[in-house]
Amino acid sequence: MVRSVGTKRIPMPAVIARVRALHDQGVALYLWSSGGAEYARASAIEFGIEGCFAGFLPKPDVYIDDQAVHEWRYCQHVLPGNADSA
Repeated sequence: MVRSVGTKRIPMPAVIARVRALHDQGVALYLWSSGGAEYARASAIEFGIEGCFAGFLPKPDVYIDDQAVHEWRYCQHVLPGNADSA
């Protein structure tokens, strides 16, 4: 959604558009960041898409689940650079 270069933040329009499209389709979205939950929320607010997310989280160091992420039904990993074709 945003690239950081030093102190400069560069929005990624294709990612922001994809978030809006997924939200409009009824997809449950969560935004996480290694900068923490509040950073993730602030970024969503900055780009006008806070309402597209069900929640904001810090990026986990470990997750515990009985399934590997690739086995999660309906879960899709989208790299920011590929957002417009996902």
